[in-house]
Amino acid sequence: MPATVLMPVMGFETAFVEDITGKAEKEFKTLTEKYNVSGVKVEFKFELGPISQTILDYINTEKVDLVIMGSHGASGLKELFIGLNAEKIVRRSSAPVLVVKNYFNGNVTNIVFPNTLETERQEDLVMKVKALQALFKATLHIVYINTPLNFTSDRVTLARLQAFASRFMIKDYTVNVFNHQDEEEGINLFARKVNAELIAMGTHSRKGIAHLVNGSLAEDVTNHADSLVWKYTLKNKPVEA
Repeated sequence: MPATVLMPVMGFETAFVEDITGKAEKEFKTLTEKYNVSGVKVEFKFELGPISQTILDYINTEKVDLVIMGSHGASGLKELFIGLNAEKIVRRSSAPVLVVKNYFNGNVTNIVFPNTLETERQEDLVMKVKALQALFKATLHIVYINTPLNFTSDRVTLARLQAFASRFMIKDYTVNVFNHQDEEEGINLFARKVNAELIAMGTHSRKGIAHLVNGSLAEDVTNHADSLVWKYTLKNKPVEA
């Protein structure tokens, strides 16, 4: 194609990008002036591209320590086949992700930590959760969701949860067994029972048909929880969340 034909197209694209960048900067400035009352250092970055993949690329390039995202959740076919940008990032981010769904005043006093009773390869996750707990000075509620498919007696389960807490030298905690037919719903109901502001979970990245068939507990909890959800991707073929 002749350069004389391409120039008007390129000029239009440049003008378009400059226009939307200017508008985005203006809106971001308005938001920071309105809500950043504590004077936190804020940096604005404008990127073009598919939302979830562009954010994931930025996370990896900038070696981000924590991702904070808003989400309204999903249901039905939208959740199963389309998914939300927040859900995709929860599943694939190399950095921990904190999902905020409702107004939050910044006060976390209770954290729910679902446990699978498998200690292998969980050390990295537990260290991250302990750091999160220390940051908020919160009580950590370690819970095992007892379902018909993975049922164990309360006495045995509580002893194993206590051993888990002792092994990792966790402080200011409770150990709990919550009986429910569905693990995801059980986690959310338990979180409401203890008035938890945050649920901390480990998960691993699933793609393609494996994600479609098996789903991900962390994603389901993220979509349906009332509280904040913090998710960390386990490494070395992590324990299921």
